[in-house]
Amino acid sequence: MSAYKDTKQGTWYVSFRYIDWTGKKTQKLKRGFKTKKEALNYEKEFMRKTAADMKMEMGSFIEVYFEDKRKELKENSIRNKQHMMEKHIVPYFGTRKMNEITPADVIQWQNTIQEKGYSKTYERMIQNQLNALFNHAQKIYNLKENPCKRVKRMGKSDADKLEFWTKEEYDRFITVIDPESEDYLIFEILFWTGIREGELLALSLSDFDMSGNRLHINKTYNRIQKRDVMDTPKTENLVRTIDIPNFLKEEIQEYVKKRYGFPENQRLFPIVARTLQKRLKRYEKQSGVKQIRVHDIRHSHVAYLIYQGVEPLIIKERLEHKDIQMTLNTYGHLYPSQQKKVAEMLNSKR
Repeated sequence: MSAYKDTKQGTWYVSFRYIDWTGKKTQKLKRGFKTKKEALNYEKEFMRKTAADMKMEMGSFIEVYFEDKRKELKENSIRNKQHMMEKHIVPYFGTRKMNEITPADVIQWQNTIQEKGYSKTYERMIQNQLNALFNHAQKIYNLKENPCKRVKRMGKSDADKLEFWTKEEYDRFITVIDPESEDYLIFEILFWTGIREGELLALSLSDFDMSGNRLHINKTYNRIQKRDVMDTPKTENLVRTIDIPNFLKEEIQEYVKKRYGFPENQRLFPIVARTLQKRLKRYEKQSGVKQIRVHDIRHSHVAYLIYQGVEPLIIKERLEHKDIQMTLNTYGHLYPSQQKKVAEMLNSKR
């Protein structure tokens, strides 16, 4: 028996030996269990996790998953994935054994999630987390089957409606902001470059090539557990250089000029995402334009380019989508139909 009573504390503890990943025999001691059964269950689950036995509970495997992925995933991605798993997967599957979860169980879980009234895109995000766990178990730890593969995925990868401002709406929005303020330059950069929120908040003066009117995107900013975290983008293709209009370059130079001695490598906008979102909502209310998210300003940039006749491939390169299909899937419906032009061209040949 490896469970023992702590007579002084009135609790139980376990003490046992196991073989760690280096092949070395190691002693494990864990105290503070209310009952002998809890202590023995801890030992059993610990041994399964150490051996990556697929009889282990889902909750334990999630710990294994993040340990395996800690060098691969960015800190912000880990935080977001953990949040979704703790909220939507652990309550339902946490104590279920990995190799006993069936496609029927997944369908019942989907029904439970869908009853909560989340958006279709968020449902798909939740589904992706469960699928990632089973894929990892199948690929690395020899789980016989991923039960998600036999079930239709819930939700949708894209929103039903793409929200964005027209150029006229943006003009109304920007006129209520003091042109000499930090906020004015923030929203000018977002609209005229189409960069992401985290990329904006990571910008420093050193990221701009003023002589070439170019902006180098090579990092992203997040506020995690009261810490400022500057990181490289999630994928290499997000590191890019984009051209900026001359008027935007001049606005940036004027902004920095009024802040004499502004450090080259200091963040241009030392605020957090929540502050940016609050400012957006305030100016939306003042200007009377429809409410959109900060990320939707990126869509507004693309919509403006499309209506100016910019080809999808150029937009793909500017946004650094991984392939042209991603650009077309997201923005293809904004392009006017070319069928009439084809018919007119054919008629002219007769």
